[in-house]
Amino acid sequence: MTEKTLYPEYSKHYPLLVKNLMARPLGLYPDDIALVYRNDAGEYFRFTWREWHERTCQLAHALKTLGLGEGDRVATMALNHHWHMENIYASICSGAVSHPINIRLSMDHMTYTITHAEDKIIFFDEDVKPIVEALYDRIKDKVKAFVYMSEKPGLPTTKIAPLYEYEELIKDQPKTYEWPDLNEDTYAVLYYTTGTTGLPKGAMFTNRQVFLATLHLMALGNVDVTLPSDPPRPNQIVPLANVPLFHIHAWGAPFYHVFSAARLVFPGKFTPQSFCELVQTEKVTTCAMVPTMLAMIIGYPDIDKYDLSTLTNMTIGGGALPLGLKQKAEKVFPSMKAGGGYGMTETLALALTPRLKRYMENWPEEKIAQVRVKTGLPYPGLEVRVIDDNGNEVPPDSETIGQIVLRGHWITEQYFKEPERSADAWKGGWFHTGDAAKVDSDGYITIVDRITDVIRSGAEMVPTVLLENLTSNAEFILEATYVGVPDEKWGEIPMALVKLVPGAQQTEEDVLRYLQAEGVDKGKITKWMLPVYVAFIDDVPKTSVGKYDKIAIRKKIEEFIGKAKKVRSV
Repeated sequence: MTEKTLYPEYSKHYPLLVKNLMARPLGLYPDDIALVYRNDAGEYFRFTWREWHERTCQLAHALKTLGLGEGDRVATMALNHHWHMENIYASICSGAVSHPINIRLSMDHMTYTITHAEDKIIFFDEDVKPIVEALYDRIKDKVKAFVYMSEKPGLPTTKIAPLYEYEELIKDQPKTYEWPDLNEDTYAVLYYTTGTTGLPKGAMFTNRQVFLATLHLMALGNVDVTLPSDPPRPNQIVPLANVPLFHIHAWGAPFYHVFSAARLVFPGKFTPQSFCELVQTEKVTTCAMVPTMLAMIIGYPDIDKYDLSTLTNMTIGGGALPLGLKQKAEKVFPSMKAGGGYGMTETLALALTPRLKRYMENWPEEKIAQVRVKTGLPYPGLEVRVIDDNGNEVPPDSETIGQIVLRGHWITEQYFKEPERSADAWKGGWFHTGDAAKVDSDGYITIVDRITDVIRSGAEMVPTVLLENLTSNAEFILEATYVGVPDEKWGEIPMALVKLVPGAQQTEEDVLRYLQAEGVDKGKITKWMLPVYVAFIDDVPKTSVGKYDKIAIRKKIEEFIGKAKKVRSV
């Protein structure tokens, strides 16, 4: 008998597993600081890669003692901290599925995601305990165990049972673990959408998909076009994880920042004050956030008291980055460049990014800034098109609107236990996003709206994102959104909801005059796109992930109309 000498499972079939992301920094920099966590009391906790890995191994053993098996779902209801990170890797690398629960969903939707996912264990922290207690009677027959995460010893007084204390659970467990060689198609994560058009949908991703998304994101950084004015790239990046881990695992931060051996900083709760303190103390170089977070930071009155000069890169997602907000941010952070991006729960948060092309290197700064606020070009590894109702690609004329469709390595194959909704999304081999967009002559895609949010006025479509971006460019406006107001003649007419910069004295008519001068007169919008109503409000309603909540606004449309002033006739 010929002795077997080929090992395809260790060569061409070598599995792409999340455990290999974890192994890299442990091998290279075991004693470097890996994670920094600042709690609400201002206390700092630091862990080396070795310490973090040992704690993750201990948790993996503890999960086995709780009866966790391959494919079981492990839920987290928590803020951003080291316990959350340990949970993500211990769950995935032992063969279970990590399910971060969006704690900003309604009680009904949180109950639905827990029961629909069939979560076996729920980990929660002190800040989220009241929410878990409120949910408990609705989920206690489904969840087998609860684990409490806190730096304070002991368990809280609560009706939640059976309840285990995290640190007690792991303290006597071995600090090494034989991570299994899973099939790379073993599911790793389960993320639910925010349910803005119905019940949340669960998108599942395998180890292979998470690994490839991480690899392609890191590769993108090595093919970036750099400008002479760009700051030098540090040998070690220090990211501040502002985006909640319960939102697509902070857009994948636990994966690509671990694989790149970054020093990952966790703020617990996000506040402008904690953001500024952490950037200064930890010399943060990069961060990601939603536009509303950026607006809060810019409006923070004590921002000038901090040294924020190390921050050179900021990625804005979860909504379009208005050019005006970008310009305001770069005045506050003169050495930093802000850029947008686009992704969905169903794309592991990665789909489009406004990277520059080589021939743009010597373009004027103002022109480059306009590129960086576009939705962007496809990530390497993805195919993306914008198609009309007949399935044909729209022309690159910056005018014709179509729907974004895509496919690639890390697009969710199907919604969890939802074959009909999966079939609605996947048509003709393409995943249909529901996002309306246009394409320019350079190939850049710009989202103009959700298909369901476009204002249909007469025979025309009014793209609200275009109006929101243009309106937010005004120096006196901090945030703006648009919805359609019912009208007998036109069907719908535009109404602007505007939050002014603190201290601004402008009127509703000033908003209209600005849009006329900067929009209509310069050919960026047409006259019929101008708002008929303008309402000044204290805060623009937002979803659990920081996007403008058009559904909530429409439910109270009469209330907002009552606050609005009619600024033009139709």
